[in-house]
Amino acid sequence: MASDLASQDYRLDEQVGFLLRKANQRHLTILSGMMPGGLTSMQFSTLYRLATEPGPVSQNALGRMVAMDAATTKGVVARLQARNLIRTEPDPTDKRRYTLSTTEEGRALLAGILPVMREITRETLAPLSPTEQETLVRLLKKIS
Repeated sequence: MASDLASQDYRLDEQVGFLLRKANQRHLTILSGMMPGGLTSMQFSTLYRLATEPGPVSQNALGRMVAMDAATTKGVVARLQARNLIRTEPDPTDKRRYTLSTTEEGRALLAGILPVMREITRETLAPLSPTEQETLVRLLKKIS
């Protein structure tokens, strides 16, 4: 049975999804060892997106901006709110909705983390030459 599968023209170690998952695991290992402030990668992405948007953002829009499903976004938002890093306010144009924005505490934490995030990226890409790094980032942007 195993030999039948092995003879097919499919190699797990050559599949893009498998390789992306392995690369992501490597990146998350580096990140968890270096990340100050007790944030996860998703919490960092959420905080960063909110801090760099020109105004408050709805939770649905935020989820799309950081590529998270609604349930994950809700949990991340709740954890950041509990730490007073983001706040919710009623949407002035739609009273049924709330918008999200960063607090001063959230922006201050983010400012201290950004240099470390640059180092995490450098460490993640360290096995690649500068040209390979640029190519990888360009190709990932193209397929995402």
